[in-house]
Amino acid sequence: METDDAPGRAPRADTAARVREVITAAGVSQREFARRIVMDPSKLSRSLSGTRRFTAAELARIADEGRVDAGWLLGARPPEQPAAVVAPVEGGRALQIVRETVRLIAEHGFHAVRVADIARACATSTAAIHYHFPGRADLLEAAVRWCMDEDTARRAARLAEADDAVAELRQLIELQTPRTAQQRRQWAVWLDLWAEAARSTAVGGLHAEYYRQWRETVADVVRRGVAQGVFRHGVDPQAAALTLTALIDGLATHVLSAGDSGAGADAMHAALLAHVHTTILAH
Repeated sequence: METDDAPGRAPRADTAARVREVITAAGVSQREFARRIVMDPSKLSRSLSGTRRFTAAELARIADEGRVDAGWLLGARPPEQPAAVVAPVEGGRALQIVRETVRLIAEHGFHAVRVADIARACATSTAAIHYHFPGRADLLEAAVRWCMDEDTARRAARLAEADDAVAELRQLIELQTPRTAQQRRQWAVWLDLWAEAARSTAVGGLHAEYYRQWRETVADVVRRGVAQGVFRHGVDPQAAALTLTALIDGLATHVLSAGDSGAGADAMHAALLAHVHTTILAH
């Protein structure tokens, strides 16, 4: 861990203090701000506490989200002149880049997407893309993190609509069935990223964490169902979650590879409900 501040650069504590100002001005939680700049919340926390340095790309995304000059964050400009540096982009430039990256991955596959393609989709330059995400690995990690956050938010919204554990489980199954264009696009991205997770330590770690959270969500629903008496007494929530999520993955892969999104999705949905009925539901 670095302990000295480079000559000519603002002390790390000063930079962290300015980043805190930006977060406060945004009026959101630290975790939400991390989501907006597509940054690991734990890395943001360590950087703010002074145990880790912000990278140049992270400061660029923070400056973009806060509409301030990156030089001001580093102390190169007087504090009374933070100065907006870019025209506002909905959600910020970093999120725009990540959203377009995810869309292009869904359409063409990660390895077929060039930085120039992303720049064209964002109506900006390749230099601007590299300013926020120096390499393809940074872009891929950000894309995975964004997909995880979006999927988690959708699951939370669906669960909030349900009256009991049976309805919750049906909502989760419906959410994972690739019926709509948005759902098929989401699955196309995940299928492409599975292969990358096997090759990339960073993406593999994110992938493992996502599935840990996803299985735990299902296991929690099963626990509630057993307590409510709507699921079978003695069902192992962890085992049930592992089996159901694996079945979802396998069936969704078959549906997308077959290209029959209508009938295939219906068959997948029926098979999942039948599995729940025969193995989990109380009779």
